[in-house]
Amino acid sequence: MTPDEVAEYVESLPLVKRKGTESRPAWYVHDRLVVRLQDPGTLVIRVPLSERESLLETYPDSFGVPPRMEAHHKVEAYLDDAQPEAVRAAIDLAWDMQRDAPSLLEPPAQSDG
Repeated sequence: MTPDEVAEYVESLPLVKRKGTESRPAWYVHDRLVVRLQDPGTLVIRVPLSERESLLETYPDSFGVPPRMEAHHKVEAYLDDAQPEAVRAAIDLAWDMQRDAPSLLEPPAQSDG
């Protein structure tokens, strides 16, 4: 999967906004990171911790978690080796997680009571 194919896929998802720079684009939902191009061959994808191990076990050549990311909801996807369906699955997990999270721009709901 190429960075252009990643961009095309991520930008097809509702609510996604592209930010970052030309060389290091990032895509967000509700101002929360979904995926970022770290370098031409590596993506950083935000995924639920509950799903991360499954991704790593199912697609060991596609994903990794460097020590600096172990405590975070992130995986690296290695585009030269990654299966496109694996990258899309991880992006979908990230999109779902961020889409369902409360917006950082919306005030918290007030309770009646």
